[in-house]
Amino acid sequence: MAVVQILKQIFFSSPKSRPNLHFLSFHYDFSTTSSPWSDQPNPPISTVVSILTHHRSKSRWGHILSLCPSGFTPTQFSQIALSLKNNPHLVLRFFVFTQRKSLCKHDLSSYATVIHLLSRGRLTSQAQELIRVAVRLPANDLQTKQELRFFEILVKTYRECGSAPYVFDLLITCCLEVKRIDGALGIVRMLLSRGICLKISTCNALIWAVSRSQGVISGYEIYREVFGLDSEKIEMSIKNAKRVRIRPNVHTFNALMACFYREGLFERVEDTWIEMESLRCEPNCSSYSVLMAVLCEEGKMREAEKLLEEMRDKNVERDVVAYNTIIGGFCKIGDIGRGEDFFREMGLDGVESSCSTFEYLVNGHCRVGDVDLAISVYKDMIRKTFRPESSTIEALIGGLCDKRRISEAMEILRVGVEKFSLSPTKNSYMFLIKGLCEDGNMEEALKVQAEMVGKGFEPSLEIYNAFIDGYMEQGNGEMAKILRTEMLETQKREEDS
Repeated sequence: MAVVQILKQIFFSSPKSRPNLHFLSFHYDFSTTSSPWSDQPNPPISTVVSILTHHRSKSRWGHILSLCPSGFTPTQFSQIALSLKNNPHLVLRFFVFTQRKSLCKHDLSSYATVIHLLSRGRLTSQAQELIRVAVRLPANDLQTKQELRFFEILVKTYRECGSAPYVFDLLITCCLEVKRIDGALGIVRMLLSRGICLKISTCNALIWAVSRSQGVISGYEIYREVFGLDSEKIEMSIKNAKRVRIRPNVHTFNALMACFYREGLFERVEDTWIEMESLRCEPNCSSYSVLMAVLCEEGKMREAEKLLEEMRDKNVERDVVAYNTIIGGFCKIGDIGRGEDFFREMGLDGVESSCSTFEYLVNGHCRVGDVDLAISVYKDMIRKTFRPESSTIEALIGGLCDKRRISEAMEILRVGVEKFSLSPTKNSYMFLIKGLCEDGNMEEALKVQAEMVGKGFEPSLEIYNAFIDGYMEQGNGEMAKILRTEMLETQKREEDS
């Protein structure tokens, strides 16, 4: 549970990147390229521009529709938009108007014009929405990825639109959002090889996306490539152009550590921490939480405590994730007392507990057999309007059934299903069936077993044995024999399969 919270805290952010002057001479094919649009707008174009800039908002659209009923070519649209480049809101309204009235069959070139002008005006969300549409337009050239073709057009129209490098960050971000990861990688490599500086948040998002889709080892390789840590690729890039070095930040390392943790590569988490320190990058709360989670998984609780103390000494905020990590670690090894100590310290620190805090404590108390305290914490959790997980309900039911408090366990299950719409686990059903059979309540056990099968769970050998023992205890040897035969047949089918 701790790593889920840690992953949620990973936040790719960085100060605004400064415009890179390399763009003044950058072209896709790195040669002088003529403008794709005419330098001499014809009278209808100038008339449309005049209507858009001087007519009132309510009347301009009717005038344009009557003047140009057959609409515009993408090139004509781009000429009009360029004449309005200092009014990106009007450009967007004109674009939407031509779409709504089917006045222009927009292509990648006209999309590029609008996106440049929106990016220039820092209308980020609107630019991103159009990029997502553009990279999904039907491709004319099936040999080239649509996002790479669009990148080419953005580069060729960059200077005429007076755009900013920011537009390429938006393109890469959108490619990652729509799962065009290979295309995003290609764009990043072309930009970096020509000395174009990307925002650190864009690089981090790329590393994160690759780690999630292709595994963290691939993500780590991209990290080394993007930040110029791979000597062979650095030499290759220097031969082509002067490389702009980007320094990784704490969010870069947090992403790598979280992904290494998720894949169980604990040693690599510690290696990444050391690498972060060697580059003089100060860890933040998320960094400490991931490393603490590793130490807790390895049972190194004293080292985990020292990390929490180090956070206090270095004035690093100890948030709910940090506290939950240490509380969960102690509860997992059965040292519920230390978990409670940190729970109290958490309150004294002014840190609000979360649903996970209570779940760790409930599970911890159940693990050591103190089901009464577990129920007390559970009730406190419900009072604070937290929604329990199915695993927490399972722990409570198991603890209560161990104490032969079956009716209370049944009530816990009922509330979980009716109030919180939880799906009971197979173990929850198994605990209840065993408890009911031990109490001789075979009719109720059969009802629970029927509900379990209705949820898609097949009866296990343990459940069969519970019913057989229950019927034998009641002296119903015939039913026990039938179930024993059915159990053996089920076991044979499983072995054959």
